[in-house]
Amino acid sequence: MPLPRLFAALALFAIAACGRPGGRETERTAAPAAPSICLKDRAAPEPGGSTAGMVWLRGGLFQMGARPMRAEEGPPRPTRVNGFWIDRTDVTNADFARFVKATGYVTLAERPLDPRAYPGLKGEQLKPSAIVFVGADRPAGPDPGQWWRVVAGADWRHPAGPGSSIAGQDALPVVQVAWADAMAYARWLGRDLPTEAEWEYAAQGGRGPTRFVWGDDGFDPKHPQANVWQGVFPSLDTADDGYRAQASPVGCFPANGFGLYDMAGDVWQWTKDGYRSNLDLDDRDNPRGPDPAAAPGDPGPRRHVIKGGSFLCSPDYCFRYRPAAREAGPTDTGENHIGFRTVLRAGPDGVIRHAG
Repeated sequence: MPLPRLFAALALFAIAACGRPGGRETERTAAPAAPSICLKDRAAPEPGGSTAGMVWLRGGLFQMGARPMRAEEGPPRPTRVNGFWIDRTDVTNADFARFVKATGYVTLAERPLDPRAYPGLKGEQLKPSAIVFVGADRPAGPDPGQWWRVVAGADWRHPAGPGSSIAGQDALPVVQVAWADAMAYARWLGRDLPTEAEWEYAAQGGRGPTRFVWGDDGFDPKHPQANVWQGVFPSLDTADDGYRAQASPVGCFPANGFGLYDMAGDVWQWTKDGYRSNLDLDDRDNPRGPDPAAAPGDPGPRRHVIKGGSFLCSPDYCFRYRPAAREAGPTDTGENHIGFRTVLRAGPDGVIRHAG
């Protein structure tokens, strides 16, 4: 049975989606200047097993998870991953546009819902729609409907709805892509989505289990390390990072120790793994998450792990832009703060073995 991909998803994002896109208080002052140097020389990905725009990671043993700040982040465990190639940045609007032009692919947000699969929905509720962050002018309550809306006509070309556009925003990470959309793009290139273990290994950047991708020190407003929410959630984003409640172009903040950009903040990133409530698994070598269609003891909509946090994550509410942090993303739903990057798995010398 397909999932109630829009309306049920609102209930799942009360924690993951933290922030607001600028209310009365945030509109009084202009955001600080955005970083003046963003990644310029970025190779466009190509189909056929090419590693253009990717970084080779040797893999090895690392600590996955942490002494949990949130229950789902532990227990910490020694984990081993094989070597793999991973995108240097998130997939951009320009990247995804090339895919759509070449294949004619239509994302889930652009498709109407099948009334046979969603018998409780009628009329307008069945139109192509996506979930959009609209903000709130009062403190966060238990209902994520305060700051999220299902918006007809919202999709990857129109992230905030019909009045929005990605024109001139080729370098921004593509959003409003569901898990299946991200997988379709990856398969077109002959690639895959990273497992949760691969993603976390990549995010650590060879530092080991530090608190953030840049180390243990907190966010530095004078030298911002990532595009995240600053201020008090949800009433004020001071935009010390140069971006007030919005995504930034890829590669505008310092890379981690592996040369990977935006492994913290900007947009959440899909992984291949189904979501489970903790890391207490027997498999320590190249672990994979459960099948989201049959996750034991976890009824309701299927979910995949998303990692990295987003421009809406604040330290006083979400605080999930840490390598060990994780959240459940409704599998068949995109949002305007979820993107992805891809991987190619290879042998010890970096020679490609397979994409899956």
